[in-house]
Amino acid sequence: MTPHNEANLGDFAKTVIMPGDPLRAKYIAETFFTDYRLVNQIRGMYAYTGKYKGKEISVMAHGMGMPSAGIYTYELFKFYDVENIIRIGSCGAHSPDLNLFDVILSQKVYTESNYALTANNEDCHIMEASSELNNVISETAKELNYKLVIGNTTSTDFFDVYMNDQQKFLDRIPKTLNVISAEMEAFAIFYNAKLLGKNAACLMSVVDSPFRDEIVSPEDRQLKLDNMIKIALESAIKI
Repeated sequence: MTPHNEANLGDFAKTVIMPGDPLRAKYIAETFFTDYRLVNQIRGMYAYTGKYKGKEISVMAHGMGMPSAGIYTYELFKFYDVENIIRIGSCGAHSPDLNLFDVILSQKVYTESNYALTANNEDCHIMEASSELNNVISETAKELNYKLVIGNTTSTDFFDVYMNDQQKFLDRIPKTLNVISAEMEAFAIFYNAKLLGKNAACLMSVVDSPFRDEIVSPEDRQLKLDNMIKIALESAIKI
């Protein structure tokens, strides 16, 4: 048990699927798992362990932003013997080629955050996903015949839609990265994996785009992400 997690050692599977939203974690357990049990509900950050196609897998919410995701993933890696974390979340598009609900797999993630400096006195702003996990996820998407966009992304400390001048932020990102989308957690998760010798990946569904007129409802943001969820689950049973 930690200050943020009431689960006991052994309550988590070796692979954990992590959405930001606790209700999305609940939805995944109730919709896709058999024999599932609630293993954490401190601060309403629900975590469940159950079976998907016979293999034990866990799902746990990590909240919004790098500080929240950083705490929960660090503790899973460090204190609960978790080996693999696949983040599943929403993102905003930075490319006109992306459509709403396109699923993105992050390769490298850039941040202006000082997360690594604070955590480990390392001035680091680019992290890479686990190539092992990414290879499995990419092959799984092909087998399912689901479109998967692979590219570099960014983790921000501020919701990109609310930025006073988003273009100035985009201009500061190294051009060689060709960033295609933005979310708020992957850098911390990737960095924790590097720090503790574990594996992490990040799948995202596009829910807003400055290049599209459509608006995704709160209900759709929460629940209509099943393709991304299925890619993560089908990948998890291969790890």
